[in-house]
Amino acid sequence: MESESLTRTLRQEILFARRRIYEVGQATPLESIELDDLSLFIKREDLSPIHAYKWRGAYNSMAQLSAEQLTNGVVTASAGNHAQGVALAAKKLGTQATIFMPLATPRMKQVAVKQHGGPNVEIRLTGDTYDAASAAAHTYAEEHDVTYIHAYDDIAVMAGQGTLADEIVMSGKGPFDVAFLQVGGGGMAAATATWLKMNFPGIHIVGVEGVEQASMAAAIKAGHPVALDKVDIFCDGTAVRKVGTLTHKICVDVVDEWMTVSNNEVSAAIQFLWENLRCIPEPSGAMGVAGVLKRRDSLKGKRVLSVLCGANMDFEQLANIARSSAVGASRRRFLRIEIKETSGAMHHLLKTLPSTVNIVDFQYGKTDATAATPVIGFDVAPMEFDVLKKVLRDAEFAFTEVTSETDVAFRLIHYESKLLRSPYFITLEFHERPGALADFLNAVSPHSNLCYFNYVYSGERVGRALLGFEFDAPDQHEHFTQVLESAKDAYRAYERVSETVIQRILG
Repeated sequence: MESESLTRTLRQEILFARRRIYEVGQATPLESIELDDLSLFIKREDLSPIHAYKWRGAYNSMAQLSAEQLTNGVVTASAGNHAQGVALAAKKLGTQATIFMPLATPRMKQVAVKQHGGPNVEIRLTGDTYDAASAAAHTYAEEHDVTYIHAYDDIAVMAGQGTLADEIVMSGKGPFDVAFLQVGGGGMAAATATWLKMNFPGIHIVGVEGVEQASMAAAIKAGHPVALDKVDIFCDGTAVRKVGTLTHKICVDVVDEWMTVSNNEVSAAIQFLWENLRCIPEPSGAMGVAGVLKRRDSLKGKRVLSVLCGANMDFEQLANIARSSAVGASRRRFLRIEIKETSGAMHHLLKTLPSTVNIVDFQYGKTDATAATPVIGFDVAPMEFDVLKKVLRDAEFAFTEVTSETDVAFRLIHYESKLLRSPYFITLEFHERPGALADFLNAVSPHSNLCYFNYVYSGERVGRALLGFEFDAPDQHEHFTQVLESAKDAYRAYERVSETVIQRILG
């Protein structure tokens, strides 16, 4: 009965929130992606005033404060997006906001808070987690008699978030069969699900959490909010150790099922959104779509809804996402392949591979005098991967899949420097096309033995690799320089690595 009362109150407050939040922002688009097997609708909260939905709840809550409360100021804790919403509201309402953020908060989100709030905001970096920052913020609120603006466990905040669902309904593009909603503290999911269920009674709501962030699913199972022992922070916007009391009570009633997605699957969803909408969400912003892609086989013919809830991410995180996305889409697979440690063996391996496979990573260092085990990363569809493995078996190459191995993920290239005979290192620049590396190795293999190979696809038309060759004696280096010059049609440019750098490489 209590949860039913909360849901009724939330519905009423969403209606009241309509007139407030549009004082500082406009409705965001609901865009569609027509796939072969389903229609996917994306609510673009990344196009909001703070590039995330959190402005809605923060402003709706703060706009209801009394003049005295606004004069005293407000305090909050946030991993980033709620902080920006509070900053925007503080500036608009003329109050002072003290915002506690974890020490590891992405720099971009800290800068954005200052941009939105200006002199009306003070940031205090405290602790390593949201919980630590929240505890400090609550202590500050008590000591200074200021109002605490909760990031999610507050009816006024949830009502503000619910206006995004109201815009979805008012778009006229419904009804929808199923909605995938990401869950952190549960505020957006609770409000959005409540409003969607009221307007589209037949809709099925799926709550999507990170594999090591499933605090709401844990609360549902326990019957009350519980604190997780560990929370992964790749999706930092949903990295909540313990969900809210109110959000839990509402989500129990309005969310039909729960699922988790991995960081790699989220990365694949970010790539999917870039390729289809030319937008780059932050990891938590893509979690709902990650759920859609994971369940795609069961959604054929459905009208599916998800919320791109934010796009505030440090630029530096893109490199990790790009590497992880193909793994999450089950396209990037790594094999450790056994070959002989002889001249020409690597070229023979590359020529054996099907012309349809795309090599995106190559990790090899000499560790044995007679056997070599290069690790090669392929960007392949499942069927292509099956063909690749059959070709290798038919050619009698022994191999092991190492896609999930830690040293492969971190690109730790193992080698034994004592085994390298008079090594000669170069950086090679070549045209990024199928067979380019094989052509180069074909030209130089008769004259040297490859002892080191470090290459990873960068997305450019030109590939770059660090290669090491070995010889019986140093005086053969000069002859190899001539070999490289004679093979210049197989590459764009090369540069010999200095002896100083070689010593650093070899330790």
